[in-house]
Amino acid sequence: MPTHAIPALTRMKVSFEAPAAQISLDHAPLNVIDIAMMEELAQALAEIESRPDVSAVVISGAGKGFSAGVDVGAHTPDKVGEMLQKFHAVIRALVGSRKVTIAAVHGHCLGGGAELAMVCDIVYTAEDAQWGFPEIKLGCYPPVAATGLAALVGQRQASELILTGRTISGTEAASIGLANQALAGDQLESAVAGCIDRLKQLSPAALAVTKKAIYAWDSMHFDKGLAKAEKVYLDELMQTADAHEGIRAFLQKRTPTWKGN
Repeated sequence: MPTHAIPALTRMKVSFEAPAAQISLDHAPLNVIDIAMMEELAQALAEIESRPDVSAVVISGAGKGFSAGVDVGAHTPDKVGEMLQKFHAVIRALVGSRKVTIAAVHGHCLGGGAELAMVCDIVYTAEDAQWGFPEIKLGCYPPVAATGLAALVGQRQASELILTGRTISGTEAASIGLANQALAGDQLESAVAGCIDRLKQLSPAALAVTKKAIYAWDSMHFDKGLAKAEKVYLDELMQTADAHEGIRAFLQKRTPTWKGN
């Protein structure tokens, strides 16, 4: 089967080799998810969803890591509403996809990058990958993780990761259920290939319907929960002085001075 690519993408590479589509985030040096990447991800996922010859999509990161997260510069008051809308549209597209979604994680997988990976159906991670949700250190929080992480790792683990911003290894991520399996970095590609080989033997129609059934209960709660988390983020968090101070401090490369309001 020949490989085809979607043209005119600047933040990622997308290719097709049935039954799988490959999305490689490619925005050096850290694959930061800016608004342009969100738009390209939405475009790529819509194209993938429309293709009957594709039953699985693999998301990975080019270079040294998966993704260091959403662009901090997009959290400023003039951009944050658009950023949340576009990023959560990508998350909802992944959650609602009829394709089996697979994340292959190496290097940094932080913030929005970790949220992107965690909503995939199957996650393989390098043992030495660095996972985390560091938004609290900027006076913010990760709405997708706040909504769905507890369902994956339990409330106690989710609370610690979100409230402390602690970074964990790929090995620990797999041990708590954030990933399916942790492997040596040079084994990631073969693990994904093995998964695709297994999916090749199965009915694409059955896979799509089974996904719908698996997530029937969770998807109702996730959609409502994410909408609520987004509203709280915009109406309450972004009205605090500390949220704006955290973003400014990061962009100015200094330690934030918290006011507590």
